[in-house]
Amino acid sequence: MKKGIGNILVWLGIGSLLFSSCDNKVVYDEYHTLEGRNWEKAEEYFFVFRIDDNARPYDMTFEVRNNNLYPFQNLWVFLEEKLPSGEVARDTLECMLADDFGKWLGDGMSVHQSSFPLHTRYLFPDTGSYTISFRQGMRKESLPGIQQIGVRIEESAR
Repeated sequence: MKKGIGNILVWLGIGSLLFSSCDNKVVYDEYHTLEGRNWEKAEEYFFVFRIDDNARPYDMTFEVRNNNLYPFQNLWVFLEEKLPSGEVARDTLECMLADDFGKWLGDGMSVHQSSFPLHTRYLFPDTGSYTISFRQGMRKESLPGIQQIGVRIEESAR
């Protein structure tokens, strides 16, 4: 009996080492929780991160966690990215959160997690501090059902 428990503990230890090493590529993973579960048109959310190695390619995603109260199939977002040099890039992103039949596309049951690519195998032009901000671009002034938005950056797979 003791030998079986020992083997289980050894395998659990090995498994936890393997799974924890998979996260070593994550450079940045932060979220903002939206106040009152509504995203107001005037609200802008900022994410500040540092890139120390600009010779390595990165994947950056915009993360959305919504619940069943979100009334639309998609989410339009205005984003602004400020580089360490001071240069500013602006873009618009359409995030498809549900299919044509209203089935949520993200992972989860009551809260649905969706990821949308911003950069793939991207070489940041400079090292230093970057700021990226997001505003909702929907026609409705107040969006219910968006619980969190975030940014995830990880080293691209080789």
